[in-house]
Amino acid sequence: MTLLSLSLRGALLAYGLYSVGPSLHRRATVLGLLRKYPPGTVGTHEEVITIADTVNCEDLHYHAPSGTLFTACEDDPDTRFKWFPPLANFDDPELGGRSRGSLHVVDPKTMKSHRLKFENFNGPFITHGIDVIPDREKAEGEAVYIFAINHVPETQVSGAKGPHARSQLEVFHHVIGSSSAKHLRSVWHPLIRTPNDIFAESPTSIYVSNDHLYREHGLMRTLEDGYPGAKWTETVHLQLDSLSAAESQAGVTARVALSGMHNNNGLGHGRSDHEILISSCTSGVMFIGQVPSGGEGNITLTDRVEFPHIVDNPSYFADPYATPGDDRSGFLEAGLGRAIDLAGNQRNPTALDPVLVSYAREVSPGQWQTRVLLEDDGTKIRSSSAAVLVAIDPATEGGAAGGRKAWLFVTGFLSKSMVAVKVDL
Repeated sequence: MTLLSLSLRGALLAYGLYSVGPSLHRRATVLGLLRKYPPGTVGTHEEVITIADTVNCEDLHYHAPSGTLFTACEDDPDTRFKWFPPLANFDDPELGGRSRGSLHVVDPKTMKSHRLKFENFNGPFITHGIDVIPDREKAEGEAVYIFAINHVPETQVSGAKGPHARSQLEVFHHVIGSSSAKHLRSVWHPLIRTPNDIFAESPTSIYVSNDHLYREHGLMRTLEDGYPGAKWTETVHLQLDSLSAAESQAGVTARVALSGMHNNNGLGHGRSDHEILISSCTSGVMFIGQVPSGGEGNITLTDRVEFPHIVDNPSYFADPYATPGDDRSGFLEAGLGRAIDLAGNQRNPTALDPVLVSYAREVSPGQWQTRVLLEDDGTKIRSSSAAVLVAIDPATEGGAAGGRKAWLFVTGFLSKSMVAVKVDL
């Protein structure tokens, strides 16, 4: 072999390492391989308010017209650690068949959570992603529709539960200020395979993300999580003929509206009625897209925002105190500080899963500035999966001299409770 060929091969190897290196470094960062959390390492926030009766709440939405937070909680930690299909946990389908999670409203002023009583619904209810949209036939802030993923176990001919889930959607109607949520119908379709989250364009036009192709733990699911090129998931559009169907599959038309996504996960509403936020979870990327009016056509992706951690349920913060030249609006993503540890922790009630919550603002067209709002070793909040901001009136914080602040609400699918932290915007 000549010196020239050796030099050429060396150059090609060096180029390969140079080009692949940044990609590998980002993967290591997003999955948390480069982060360590020694015991006792927590965030710098002195005041963390724990909100009672918010056990294992995966998703969180802020309804600005009523000033109310909505979430769905598992309530019983035993269920979450023995039956949670999104984490490929199918250990106890019989327990899953008996479980009944709940919908909660949280007052961001009193920091108190209130469970909604169910009307016309007797469960089981294994909670996951939700969406909340206004009832446009009522006055603004008077009533909402609540859509919720429900990972009910499948039922065999013998009556036995499992081994997998027959996941479906539940549709509720809630009058703001009342103590109940009325169940309107369940929704099921064969294209709803591994549902994670919901984007409701209207009460009858709904988008649902499937987060995995492979349901069970194994080589292929590990590859699916870790390799960004495993673009095997999609977002499905559901069209409902009626909100009063007695059977879950009645009057449901479905089609794939976006395919070729890696670990398609949380969905959120953006800056306009037709802007959709889509999280590529273990890629650490939030995509911004447009849904077609009326659900006709496919989702079009228009931008992407990279975060330094895995991302779950995205949310958009519309700054109600924005002024010309000072608009703090932005996007939030909650995730894990060490996602690499989740598989070993997900059945352990005492484990700590560190959290990161980041906030991204567009500083120029297509250019994003991202910073961490909250980091914790899992002591105060475990496994963050959703976060929203509720702005604080600047006048109560000393005006311009006091800076701009907001309450950051964070919840997690394995967390004992939701927390609220005052942050600088």
